[in-house]
Amino acid sequence: MSRYFGPLRQLGFVVNDIDSALKHWIDVVGVGPFFFVEDQPLNDFVFRGKSSAPRFSVALAHSGSVQIELIQQHNDEPSAFREFADRGLEGLQHVAYWTTDFDRYMEESKNRGLVELQSGRSGSGAPDERFVYYEDGPYPGTVIEISEVSGRKGDLFRAVEAASKEWDGSNPIRDMRKVL
Repeated sequence: MSRYFGPLRQLGFVVNDIDSALKHWIDVVGVGPFFFVEDQPLNDFVFRGKSSAPRFSVALAHSGSVQIELIQQHNDEPSAFREFADRGLEGLQHVAYWTTDFDRYMEESKNRGLVELQSGRSGSGAPDERFVYYEDGPYPGTVIEISEVSGRKGDLFRAVEAASKEWDGSNPIRDMRKVL
């Protein structure tokens, strides 16, 4: 557990082929069900201090208390995901911590000297759906994400986790937009 942010809640993987990655996680690893959205809604997205409009697919599932996120970017707009892939990397790109006290976590990050990489609001774009990613430095796969899990995003994350607890292997890929 992080002494700064609490328990690690998500492992975020950047993949070149989300369909192949889903198949691997479902058939080989046995994790699911995955909740998939072809075009993840973003609002107020900023990468390295400049507005950007990346388009990417996302799939979410749980293994115990840890969420697995698969991300495939579909355009060349600047983002941490595009930058990771452009470095020839695929796999674990970030670890995420969840909070309902986003401002306090932001202040803690600032006090510790973390460098903001990208930020915005996900899902419906509500004021309580903020996220921020911080630089990983020399260790690929260790970008830190702080994700606000109040409101609808929190409800979505809880529904994804609940679905994993009794998953019997059926209906392994589900439409994320139909969860809430």
